[in-house]
Amino acid sequence: MTTIVLVRKNDQVVVAGDGQVSMGNTVVKSTASKVRKIEKRDVVAGFAGSTADALTLFERLEGKLEKHAGNLSRAAVELAKDWRTDKYLRRLEALMAVGDKHNSYIISGTGDVLEPEGDVIGIGSGGNYALAAGKVLMEGEMSAEEIAKKAIKVAADICVFTNDNVKVEKI
Repeated sequence: MTTIVLVRKNDQVVVAGDGQVSMGNTVVKSTASKVRKIEKRDVVAGFAGSTADALTLFERLEGKLEKHAGNLSRAAVELAKDWRTDKYLRRLEALMAVGDKHNSYIISGTGDVLEPEGDVIGIGSGGNYALAAGKVLMEGEMSAEEIAKKAIKVAADICVFTNDNVKVEKI
């Protein structure tokens, strides 16, 4: 797994993820990027799960955004439907955190599209640690990017499947 955090603060939306790729108890790579910005649609997304699955789901999300004229809500629901019903996609066990200027969602392979309470999302093996840290840090004067980076660093100190090599995308 990995740790992804999405933070929304002061008209800024940031998604950050750690860079660790693990196979079982072995670290295979420490500099992977599991976050992406869909430039054309001003959407940021982070993925917790295998890298091949991430690329497939990012491409599908991008296609859904194109089909629905950048409407993230509609694209997220359509992706979740496909993910749940498609013979190939439904085998993927993963989570995505996605956001645009107006909405933030967690999308799962079970067909869930969840809009969280508050302005922080945490997913993956260290997601709960990053979520807790992010919620506390929201009370201060830090920017969304600073909060996201710090939240990943906190998760990295606790979760063995998370490192402190942070990748960030923002809109």
